[in-house]
Amino acid sequence: MTKIGFIGLGIMGGPMAANLVEAGFEVTGYNRGRAKVDRLVAAGGKGAGSVAEAVRDADVVMTMLPDSPDVRAIVLGADGVLAHASPDALLIDCSTIRPDVSREIATRTRALDAPVSGGEQGAIDGTLSIMVGGAATDFAAAEPILNAVGCTVVHVGAAGAGQTVKAANQLIVAGTIELVAEALVFLEAHDVDTAAAIVVLAGGLAGNRILDRKAAAMVDRAFTPGFRVELHHKDLGIVQAAAREAGVTIPLGALVAQLMGTLVAQGDGGLDHGALIKLVTQLSGRE
Repeated sequence: MTKIGFIGLGIMGGPMAANLVEAGFEVTGYNRGRAKVDRLVAAGGKGAGSVAEAVRDADVVMTMLPDSPDVRAIVLGADGVLAHASPDALLIDCSTIRPDVSREIATRTRALDAPVSGGEQGAIDGTLSIMVGGAATDFAAAEPILNAVGCTVVHVGAAGAGQTVKAANQLIVAGTIELVAEALVFLEAHDVDTAAAIVVLAGGLAGNRILDRKAAAMVDRAFTPGFRVELHHKDLGIVQAAAREAGVTIPLGALVAQLMGTLVAQGDGGLDHGALIKLVTQLSGRE
């Protein structure tokens, strides 16, 4: 039985770890908040009180953390993963971080950058899309584990490639949410039945996952987070930095990054990223 040390049991990591338990893996989880560890234990996993305890006997270490500094600290820190895990353990980082940080980590240990897309529901359902960077041999070893949490698992290249593809994913998602938000406010301004409009739009060329999964909540102005504005704002910073590095112009991406940043500045960083409709409503004078 593969032993997995799982660090970061939040909105995404918690369901992912539970799905690994259900698939038959021995999972020991660690999170700064004990309540989330207890939820994993209730689902059949094991709980750890420290990073060291979580990774000490692990064949594989998985991380799902908020940002690049968090991953660097947890993995490379003096009391982190590399200090306590077996030298042969494989690190699978499912966080969304800067590609250069993933490349840095890969020079220090066996590592895959395996960011995910699909939101909280995808994590719960085990239907995430996972884009994986790293050595092909390590991907082959990790594939059964990743298949337990995702349904589209693709090796996209060398170390850092997974994070680069995830950056492109976040660019598309943010732009799509913004366009859906603008369309919904436009429809509301014309007193159209938005529920009916969503059905017909979703069935045509304008159909997309945002219409399917988020439009109804956006219409209701229900912003319980599946993915927080502040995290998407962080991700768009990664996109912009990587675009500058490559000399690529992303004018629409830059604009939606400004809009996401405005929500954060207004104190709405904890809302679901569908809250872009809140900003469109404000800018339209329709609050």
